[in-house]
Amino acid sequence: MVNKVTHISDLIHRVASSCLTHHLPGVHGLESGNDVDGEIEEEEDAVEKEEEEVEGEENELKIWEEEKGGPTGGVSERVRKMESVMGEVFDSVSAVKRAYVCLQDAHRPWDMDKMRVADAAVVAELRRLGKLRDRFRKNGFGASAAAVAPLREVVAPYEAALEDLKKDLKAKEAEVESLQEKLRSTTLRGSGRKSRLPSSKKVACTSILGAPGMPTPELFETYMEQVKSASKSFTGHLLSLMRSAHWDIAAAVRSIIEGGGDGATDHNPRHAKHAVESYVNRKVFHGFENETFYIEGSLTSLLRPADFRRDCFSQFKDMRGMEPAELLGVLPTCQFGRFAAKKYLAVVHAKMEESLLGGVEQRRQVMGGTHPRTGFYGEFLRLAKAVWLLHLLAFALVPAPSHFEASKGADFQPAYMESVVRFAGGRVPPGLVVGFSVSPGFKLANGSVIRARVYVVPRAHGL
Repeated sequence: MVNKVTHISDLIHRVASSCLTHHLPGVHGLESGNDVDGEIEEEEDAVEKEEEEVEGEENELKIWEEEKGGPTGGVSERVRKMESVMGEVFDSVSAVKRAYVCLQDAHRPWDMDKMRVADAAVVAELRRLGKLRDRFRKNGFGASAAAVAPLREVVAPYEAALEDLKKDLKAKEAEVESLQEKLRSTTLRGSGRKSRLPSSKKVACTSILGAPGMPTPELFETYMEQVKSASKSFTGHLLSLMRSAHWDIAAAVRSIIEGGGDGATDHNPRHAKHAVESYVNRKVFHGFENETFYIEGSLTSLLRPADFRRDCFSQFKDMRGMEPAELLGVLPTCQFGRFAAKKYLAVVHAKMEESLLGGVEQRRQVMGGTHPRTGFYGEFLRLAKAVWLLHLLAFALVPAPSHFEASKGADFQPAYMESVVRFAGGRVPPGLVVGFSVSPGFKLANGSVIRARVYVVPRAHGL
């Protein structure tokens, strides 16, 4: 009996051990309990994420349906407003582009009327864009106000450029006033000296130059001296270009004198500059007796002579302190600009420019309504400005000065002529006659005479 009980206990122990060490199918032991719980939690998290994604998609779909007006597919008021604003923005940008192209076209050739219209159109479209920007922000579309550049940022560079120009203008005016004050003080100091005093006419003229209040013959005489100086300077520049281009100067002088119909062909080569200056002055003074150098068919000087004289002197005062290149850079097609272009084309013909400058680019620019920024053309502009100012003064005087030229073969008259050829003792010997005229003379209302400059030759030269 004892052996039998022991045997049964042993069997129960073995069965329990087997159950603990060998899991039955579908049953998990106590040791794997934690792993099961982790897997269950992961599965629950995944299910929750999927549910959230589905819910988000459903919410987005609901929002889209609300924006589109629900299942019916209609467009909401908010979307319609945004589409309307964007359409106007695109139209306004296109209009700005068109207006800016018109503004560029008005600069070349320079047209002030077209420029004002185009400038107003550009400003109007920019203001329209500013209003559209405000509407866009007011309706709550797009980025915040801080992210959009205001209209002032667009206009700021132009305002800065305008301020710089105003500062430059004030500086120029201050410089002019300073120079005028120096001129007046110099005149006053010089008036007390007894030696080497200028004539009374010269002193009066110099004082007038500081701030001319009215046109006078003395002022005209002074500006005629400026014309002579500018003429000599441009002639020297032109003659140096001829020599650099290896021109036959003697042949050129013969062509100039004979082409002008007023001179002999046998002249001292040292005086070629006078022949070239004669050619230049003959071209630039042609038409001086007309109120516009025959540029326009105006009769204002006959219909309203007093108004015309005032306008001439007003233009003279406005222009006399300006650099011609700066003036034409702003108003290339003004009356003076057309005068300068016409005279340049007359003085420097196409073949001459091609030979001297290696091409006709300057000529093309002048014919196109612009003015080159070159040294040669700048030298010519100084002569053109001096002649133009003299012309304005002439038509501002009452009566206007009468100009004259010495004719070929005429006896030398010291009262009306000045020889460019210098002689010992300062006097022209008897028996000399005019070979050709270098620059014209003028007879003024006060009885004074600006003598014509002439090249004299012996009468034996077949004149």
